[in-house]
Amino acid sequence: MGITSTSNGDGIAVVTIDYPPVNAFPAQGWFDLADAVRAAGRDKNNRVVVIRAEGRGFCAGVDIKEIQRTTGHQNLIDHNSGCADVFSAVYECPVPVITAVNGFCLGGGIGIVGNSDIIIASDDATFGLPEVDRGALGAATHLARLVPQHLMRALFFTAATITAQELHHHGSVFKVVPRDELDATALAVAKDVAAKDGRVLRAAKDALNGIDLQDVRRSYRLEQGYTFELNLSGASDEIRERFEDDLARQRAGKGA
Repeated sequence: MGITSTSNGDGIAVVTIDYPPVNAFPAQGWFDLADAVRAAGRDKNNRVVVIRAEGRGFCAGVDIKEIQRTTGHQNLIDHNSGCADVFSAVYECPVPVITAVNGFCLGGGIGIVGNSDIIIASDDATFGLPEVDRGALGAATHLARLVPQHLMRALFFTAATITAQELHHHGSVFKVVPRDELDATALAVAKDVAAKDGRVLRAAKDALNGIDLQDVRRSYRLEQGYTFELNLSGASDEIRERFEDDLARQRAGKGA
């Protein structure tokens, strides 16, 4: 359980997320994922990194229950710092990063996926930011890398999800495949990338980041500032206290 990393010597490093039951990250988990991605990128034998997940979904975001169990703001600060750390690690990884997304990809999962270079998704994958429903902000920066601006705003304000097929239509998801073919497809694409000269791949990754139109690190940190304001005002605590009731209503099909 946690974050594991393997490399079979063919230039492909595979980093796996495993936080049962829904891959909601503890604060330390973000830092662990960042460390694993950075270590894989530093290894000159690696020419591509694949991030995948075990379980029902790719990522359910932060572990809200962990935040509720702690007093003060330190745990929230740790989550926010950890998210910024892993998003930067993925974006700045010196080799291309492929994400293989199964099931749901929510909250911080959007930051991981939005900063990756290639997205492969299962045909049951959905993507969304429930932040407004959870009394927080963040990752709109990364959602904006997946869909056009006005669609990003609609998804953000409504906390709605979008399917892998819809993202494929917008060009941000490269391939949509049956769930039982997800890992094999991601590895096949990774092999295509890894067949290139590693020196060229690293130069190309640096060049593509250099011509990006938006500083994703700065814009994400701006979003996080508003999350801190909401917490200091007490609004976030009030909303988090309703978290379990909201989930119960959703499961009962009565809205949330």
